[in-house]
Amino acid sequence: MPILNLYNVEEFKVFLLVLARFSVVLFMLPIFGARTLPNMVKAALAMVLSLLLYSVVPVEPSIFPDTVIETGILIFFEIMIGLMLGTCIRLFLAAVQLSGQVIGFQMGFSMINVVDPQSGANVSIMEQIAYWVCLLVFLLFNGHYILLISVIESFELVPPGTFMLQRPLLDTLLNQGSQVFILGIKIGAPIIASLFFTSVSFGLIGKFAPQMNIMIVAFPMKIFVGLLLFGLALETIKIITREYIYGLKSLLLSLLFWAGGG
Repeated sequence: MPILNLYNVEEFKVFLLVLARFSVVLFMLPIFGARTLPNMVKAALAMVLSLLLYSVVPVEPSIFPDTVIETGILIFFEIMIGLMLGTCIRLFLAAVQLSGQVIGFQMGFSMINVVDPQSGANVSIMEQIAYWVCLLVFLLFNGHYILLISVIESFELVPPGTFMLQRPLLDTLLNQGSQVFILGIKIGAPIIASLFFTSVSFGLIGKFAPQMNIMIVAFPMKIFVGLLLFGLALETIKIITREYIYGLKSLLLSLLFWAGGG
């Protein structure tokens, strides 16, 4: 039997569309998008998971165009849909990282950075702790399952070739981007305020008692206060992550609703 008869061309077209949409979502996830994970492993994982999904998604092979240009446009639309879904997760994790970075700066850890193995950049220690706690809570409350189910349902709400960039879709994405700074400040506000008042109190002490070496006392005290409050703030990160996961399904479905034409 010729090797070309071992697979169906129509099924391969459906697999290609599923792979284009799902691979972008997979590569934008924190762990699978890391630079430490070899590209061959990423590609193999995307192909295996797409192979499991393509048999359950409602895609008509007849929509696959015959020309190269139309095929490129169709795959580009699939990549945009995957990019839209993955961006929501990345923005939320960025908000948690922002809060940890600001807290670390207030504690005096701005010069004590570590190399993030996922991105290869220098990041704050507090940022990394907040990031991994948020990621563990995200996995604990099955946030990855919600994302996977949303990708499967996206083929019903946004069939291949029907992606539309509408104003409500852009407004929702911009609103999610603005929430990065708001949510980051909300998470770190108690610690930031406490460290600020700690600095003010040591400034007053230094004014009324000049003979006291404030730098020797203030630096370890700010670290102690910051670590103590940051440990208590981990519960806040858990609550905010849980609330975000509860509303993640509705957020993704609303994005897919507008992307499919409303």
